[in-house]
Amino acid sequence: MSTFRSIVFSSVIAGFIVGLLVTVAQQFGTVPLILKAEVFEKAAGTHQHDTAAAPQAAAAGHDHASHDHAGHDHGAEAWEPRDGFERNAYTAAANVLTGIGFALLLAGFFAVRSDATGAGVSWHEGLMWGLAGFAVFTVAPGLGLPPELPGVPAAPLLSRQIWWVAAVFATAAGLALIVFRRSVPAAIAGVILLILPHMIGAPELEHVETNVPSSLSHQFVTAVTVTSLVFWSLLGGLTSAAFARFDRGADLRA
Repeated sequence: MSTFRSIVFSSVIAGFIVGLLVTVAQQFGTVPLILKAEVFEKAAGTHQHDTAAAPQAAAAGHDHASHDHAGHDHGAEAWEPRDGFERNAYTAAANVLTGIGFALLLAGFFAVRSDATGAGVSWHEGLMWGLAGFAVFTVAPGLGLPPELPGVPAAPLLSRQIWWVAAVFATAAGLALIVFRRSVPAAIAGVILLILPHMIGAPELEHVETNVPSSLSHQFVTAVTVTSLVFWSLLGGLTSAAFARFDRGADLRA
């Protein structure tokens, strides 16, 4: 039970801190780029709406048809938080929950390692685990499915999700074989697993038409990657430090 408490407490503390720090970093990195892309997305939507509504209004002989069409489109839009505090609050909550979830995963690994070796986990070991998480959850899937801005068409969601999950599992298994087995056959199998998802190829559209500038998309990919690196580095280091502290305290009480 003491180990379980150490896992939970360290994960909540590290996930909360890292989630808030990443939220602040996003305000200067990814959020401004998303807002710029939404301007292009809304401009394209307005243009398409005006093009479609004009023939309807002409056929009806007055503007009532276009007004009804606009009202129908507005009602069909999905709910989204308002810009400003509400949007930032939802972003912060999502980042904190994500941080806690991944911290639980890391702390579970730390607990297993401590039980197996009888030694504690240092912060620099936690940092290495965090960088491994960055490679598994950001670098590997990002090579096939880079982050997309609003207004940029993408392949069907289900096919992208399937490929993303497969790439994550293959990368995690490949790294585990290379790092923990330390044999030539295991290393070869690990390398095959690392490159297999990319040999198959991520789902993508044959033709992509968007008015979002490519330079903005490149900046977004860079910003997301850097933010993710910060997230995983901090999460690995803080989770390991917090787990070591709580686990050491539990041992002393025992």
